[in-house]
Order: sequence, then structure tokens, then C-alpha cells
Amino acid sequence: MIAMECSDFEIVQTTISGERKMDETTLCSVAILAERLERLKRKNSIFAGISFSPAVEELVGYEMVSALS
Repeated sequence: MIAMECSDFEIVQTTISGERKMDETTLCSVAILAERLERLKRKNSIFAGISFSPAVEELVGYEMVSALS
């Protein structure tokens, strides 16, 4: 069987849409995307106004609650 690789974006997208359950892979993907966005913001101010959607912010909030538990 050939394993299919998913991008971090796809993992987060399918979790938000309900096609995938929230798991550590999703949380890792959110963290990776957040780091990439911060890197872009540091490199060029044109990206300064970009932020995650409310749905992704909810996942980030879920990650924070999980870390505190």
C-alpha cells in the first residue's frame, strides 16, 4: 500500500471540516503553520495583518487547554 502524505494545511482543513478527528497531528500542524506565519511576518511587513481564521484560532485554544490539563 502507498502511504499518502498530507500537508499541514490539509490536516488542519480536514479537522475543521469534521472529516478528521482532532489529534496530536492536528495540533502539531497548527503549531507548524503558526511558526511559518510568524517567520513570514518577520521577513516582510506585508504579512503583518494576516491571521488565522476563527476556526483555526479555536484549534489553537484547544491546544492551550490540552497543554494545561
